Amino acid sequence: MKASIVGVTGLVGKVLLKVMEERKFPITEFIPAASEKSEGKYVILNNIKYKIRSVEEAIKEKPDIVIFSAGSEISLKYAPIFSEKGSFVIDNSSAWRLDTNKKLIIPEINGNLLVKEDKIISNPNCSAIQMLMVLYPLHKKYRIKRVVVSTYQSVTGTGKKAVDQLINERANIHGEKAYPHRIDNNCLPHCDIFTKNGYTKEEDKLVSETHKILSRDINITATAVRVPVVGGHSEAVNIEFENDYTLSEVNKLLKEMPGVVVYDNPENNIYPMPIITEGKDEVFVGRIRRDYSQANSLNLWIVADNLRKGAATNAVQIAELLIEKNFVKK
Repeated sequence: MKASIVGVTGLVGKVLLKVMEERKFPITEFIPAASEKSEGKYVILNNIKYKIRSVEEAIKEKPDIVIFSAGSEISLKYAPIFSEKGSFVIDNSSAWRLDTNKKLIIPEINGNLLVKEDKIISNPNCSAIQMLMVLYPLHKKYRIKRVVVSTYQSVTGTGKKAVDQLINERANIHGEKAYPHRIDNNCLPHCDIFTKNGYTKEEDKLVSETHKILSRDINITATAVRVPVVGGHSEAVNIEFENDYTLSEVNKLLKEMPGVVVYDNPENNIYPMPIITEGKDEVFVGRIRRDYSQANSLNLWIVADNLRKGAATNAVQIAELLIEKNFVKK
């Protein structure tokens, strides 16, 4: 089976290689692709050295599956060309997420919706993935009316330039900035760009992707904050249900949800933190407690490695699903 990664040298691209190795993704031929400045360099997958090619060269190879992690502009330009050549495209950018003709897929939630005609498949936003993994089993049982979420997002969500800014600031080195302000010892209520409605694009993504994947009947509002953490997104989530619940049943539902780990014993200082989730594929949830200010309401704290389940792992899981459904032959 031929597979390609477009954007193989980026933060997510590097994690994609690692996840593919760990999950023993069945590749017989691999075509890594990246921008012009990376062409001719090498990456290693399964102890084999591969030369980085241009996107145009990768198209000529007609890979069975191609995972994009190179930004919306590249995805909009090249994903349709790959799909016309017969490739299944899994896109990590926001390019196709709200396209009514494209599926937005979290395999544990709606992987069953994929059909052979879905040639371009969208990977949801990283902060949306981890939140929806927890909301899904609760929505099925109690029906969610409203969600209020505040995110605490790491600098890897922005990219290498942001990581470099944080590291440079901690070392008192003057360097290029990804953010309009200092990020070390600071919090920026500014993830992505501001829109005309006063919210940022990241906040809007949490709303629109929840509506597309779970239900348009859910009222949701979000505040997204960038924090000086290298990796791992955290979220404080308040949920109002149509029906009442018991904490014991909530815990049971979450423990039964594939890909979710209930990590909740505050008396012994056990609760999710980015340092706990680093390098892991699971979404961790804790601080599970009733909201006494409003009927049928619940508070949660959700943390996940945003480069793993929030991006690379979810994309590889979609690719595995294509194989499992026999859309692509091993």
